[in-house]
Amino acid sequence: MVAGVSDIAHRTSCGRKNEHMDIAVNLVEYYLRLNGYVTLSEFEIQQRNQRGVWETVTDIDIVAIRFPGPVYAGDVHDDDECRFLLIEDDGLFLEDATIDIVIGEVKQGEAVFNRGLTTHAALHTILRRFEWLYSSGVEAVIEELQQGGVARSEARAGGSIRTRLVAFGRSPVVNLNTISLSHIFETVYGYLRRYGDMLQGAQFREPAPALLHLLAKTGFDVGRESTPVPD
Repeated sequence: MVAGVSDIAHRTSCGRKNEHMDIAVNLVEYYLRLNGYVTLSEFEIQQRNQRGVWETVTDIDIVAIRFPGPVYAGDVHDDDECRFLLIEDDGLFLEDATIDIVIGEVKQGEAVFNRGLTTHAALHTILRRFEWLYSSGVEAVIEELQQGGVARSEARAGGSIRTRLVAFGRSPVVNLNTISLSHIFETVYGYLRRYGDMLQGAQFREPAPALLHLLAKTGFDVGRESTPVPD
């Protein structure tokens, strides 16, 4: 799998253009795509109210799915080049032969979940998009997420699926259910600096990666504020 290094065109999500997206959501989405995830952002959840009228009950900031396998910064075939261009982040706690599905809440402040994220309506709406992957459906997955924030299931085609709720925001730690924006900032920035020569011709049209690319080109320095820790 090869990571995208530029955004070819502005995309829309739930009828809203990327230029109106919260910059923190934009940063998280780019970080996940960089690490091999396919993403949906700012996904609205519709439900009938007691009057029988459909309404938006909450929105999900980010939904991402990553299939097993290495991710490289470019098209590589030589073993030495593969090692040099491998993109991996310990803060994602990826597991072999395991599909990783992230349902995320993004905050510019403290990394916490909105209550609406864990409702059956929200989780069921999202997970039905991936239901074919699960060998036994999604109802048990929803219950596990509501109880502990992580669900493990057998995949229909073999291997396993780890489905998890993740809060992105300000946090002193990084674990399965929390990823700090400072960790994401440093990870993406480090990638842009490390592969600066390769990315000279890349176009960064979204605000978060464009700003980080500019900082990397000017030699701006950042330091780590959070450390990935196992559960």
